[in-house]
Amino acid sequence: MATIKQRVILKDIRFFAFHGFYEEEQLLGCEFYVNIETESDVYGNGGDDISNTINYERLFQIASLEMQNTQKLLETVAHSILDQIRHEFLGVKVIKVSIRKMHPPLRGQVDSSIIELSFNR
Repeated sequence: MATIKQRVILKDIRFFAFHGFYEEEQLLGCEFYVNIETESDVYGNGGDDISNTINYERLFQIASLEMQNTQKLLETVAHSILDQIRHEFLGVKVIKVSIRKMHPPLRGQVDSSIIELSFNR
């Protein structure tokens, strides 16, 4: 029997936040973009019921709350986002979370740095 796979994706959620290893980064803040991808199996047609899908409004809320919680490492923020999704949406098979920090404070011109975590159930 064939399985239908469903992906729910939020792309380039923009935040201004205060994550960074250095004190100056935590004082000045920076622009960040968060991407969240989920994949789950679909059984039936969903019946136009939001409980039969991954609610992207809730994904946005999870990301927003975690981006407000200042951390030194983006990996810590991404891990918190991923863990909340993993525990709240038990039917999700795959989760990917990436965070892009715009113009990181390096000794050269760098557009962005990106970290990405993925989880497979």
